[in-house]
Amino acid sequence: MNKYQGRQTVANASFFSTFISTTKDGKKRPSIRFYRYFTMILIHLLFVLSFVADIQVIEGDITGSRMLGFHLADPFITTEVILSRGQLPINLLIGTFTILAFYMLFAGRAFCSWVCPYNFFGEFAERLNAKLVSKKIIKKREFDTKIRYIFLIFFWILSLVSGYLIFEIFNVVGIVSRFIIYGYSAAIWWAVLVFLAEVFFSRRFWCRYVCPIGTLYSLLSKFRAIKVSWNKEKCDHCAVCMDVCIVPKVLEITKSKNKDIPGEKFSIISGDCTMCGRCIDVCHQDALNYENRLKKLL
Repeated sequence: MNKYQGRQTVANASFFSTFISTTKDGKKRPSIRFYRYFTMILIHLLFVLSFVADIQVIEGDITGSRMLGFHLADPFITTEVILSRGQLPINLLIGTFTILAFYMLFAGRAFCSWVCPYNFFGEFAERLNAKLVSKKIIKKREFDTKIRYIFLIFFWILSLVSGYLIFEIFNVVGIVSRFIIYGYSAAIWWAVLVFLAEVFFSRRFWCRYVCPIGTLYSLLSKFRAIKVSWNKEKCDHCAVCMDVCIVPKVLEITKSKNKDIPGEKFSIISGDCTMCGRCIDVCHQDALNYENRLKKLL
């Protein structure tokens, strides 16, 4: 992919070309997307090897696991357990606080783009949706992202009232993770249905409007150390970054709020940013980049 020779949008960039970036001086190097996919595959490869070969590096699945004997747990499932059981299991809390500390301090909502196994299928569905919209086969549909807060509270209430982890029945993240690690189960057809909804109904419908896991991370990660920064002086407002963004409103808000404010660089402070780096990969003006704000926070 050479972002300096053409607009690299979701619809027109070929899938495999997005794993290699061409620099201004013509050199080839792995794109941020390459490193994201490498991370997703490596994590689940370790899960599979622990299950199949009993190497015991990281056992379980993406919603709850044990790495070298140390417990890790998805924060949302922990809230479900507390609400449904009225208990505070120590191992669960330790695993949750470990995960929360990492994402809150450093990576924000990066789980959604760097770890979540459904993201691979979500990005593929996104490409198909963009092509169908460009050919006017289907309509472009967008909704108010505040809907996700309704789903977040709704699943919490269900856990509290029923005493069960209701969301885990529909949790595409866990379903896909267990499918990869342990093999077929009937639950995978729900993930297929979600995939088809994202292809034919609304782009990234699950990630943008439904998934409470991503919503919870976004609420807790506003003050993360690593953020995407926008250089206003370099930007030519071509909008390619917003075309490829999973949650384009984070770029829209950053640009609209700072367009008349003096200064060159502004951080994308919204917790919704998944740190996927797709905007950085396609920006032909190099106006977007990662920024480490750890020293400023300290």
